This record gives sequence, structure tokens and C-alpha cells, in this order.
Amino acid sequence: MSGIRVLLVDDQALLRHSLAMIIDNEPDLAVVGEAGDGAHAVACARTTRPDVILMDVRMPHLDGLKATRRICADPALSAARVLVLSMFELDEYVYEALHAGASGFLLKDSRPDELIEAIRRTHRGESLFAPSILTRLVAHYVTAPRPDRPTPTLRRLTGREVEVLTLIGGGLSNDEIATALVISVKTVKTHITHLMAKLAVRDRAQLVIAAFDAGLVRPRQ
Repeated sequence: MSGIRVLLVDDQALLRHSLAMIIDNEPDLAVVGEAGDGAHAVACARTTRPDVILMDVRMPHLDGLKATRRICADPALSAARVLVLSMFELDEYVYEALHAGASGFLLKDSRPDELIEAIRRTHRGESLFAPSILTRLVAHYVTAPRPDRPTPTLRRLTGREVEVLTLIGGGLSNDEIATALVISVKTVKTHITHLMAKLAVRDRAQLVIAAFDAGLVRPRQ
């Protein structure tokens, strides 16, 4: 099956049906499976090998956070990206979901065109929201003390890579980073690729978290 393969995970069958109708109407998207809880989502992901997983958070048996962690830790599912479905922009699980490996989050009351664009952007490895919005959301959660949160080591990074990581954490886009550092956008993308490899993260959302956790960026008060 060609196109972007999507797995729908939500305990509300009516919502899954509605999402499936919207997604399957697009020529480059296809729903390859549905799950009503986190445990089924993990099993379904292993059998269908989706590109993007729309993951609800609050579900029975196994919640979306734990399911996301299991999926993102599975080497066989390294190509799958999780897009968290949230009722509220500052849902209490958003930060934890990102730390578990989710690539971004989408509000359940988003318009159909926003849903489709979110799936495509997630598949491309881009941040779901504009960098400044993502930064604000992450900053909301890193203000709380979390002694179990590891601090990323920056020893392997070059000085320029630290600069790029700092600007990513500050919410700048690739174009803005290129302007700030007087380099090309292509060079910025190369640095980002190296940062992801050295910090063992999946996407830009994880780089934002790494910048905060390393103390390169402070939460906005």
C-alpha cells in the first residue's frame, strides 16, 4: 500500500470512525488499523507497521503515554511517529508524551484540514506546531522539578551545534536560525541531523526538550 500509513488509537469508536473517513478521503493517506486502548495499539502497530500513529492519551488498560513509550522503544517500529491527540493544549500528559517519544500533539477539536496537514508534517519529521508554540508548551512542563529526568550530555557537540540547539529550544525556525548564525538553511538542516544522531532523539520536538533539559534555554515566566 502506497502513501502514508496511519494507525488510529482512541477509546471512542465514533471518533475513530470520523477520523478514518477524513483520512481515507486523501489520496496520499490510508488508515491501516484501529485500536481502542494502548495495549491493542502496541500490538496493532507491530502488525501493521504504520508511518504515523494518532494516539489518544486517556484510555483503559494501557494509556497512550505508556503505549507511546513502548512503541518508540521498539526498534522494529523506529519508522513510526506518534502524534498525540489531546483535549487541551496544555494537557497534563503532553510533556511526558514527548519524553516518551511522541513527535507532537494535535487538539481533538482541530479542523479536518489541520488534521491532514498534521499527519503529513509528522511523517516528514517536522514539529507539529510552530516552533514558538511548541517551546511554550514544553516550557510549561519543565518548570516542575523532575529529579528522574536525565540531563543531556553536550560533550560530543561542537560549539556550532550547541548554538543551533539553543536556538531550536528558543523556538526559532530553520530560516531564523540561518539568519541569526549567518549560515544557509541547508547547513542548519545538516546541524539538526547531527544533533539528532548525537543526542539520540527522533525529531525536532525532542531537540526542544533536550535544550531545556540541558539548561540552554530557560522557561518563560
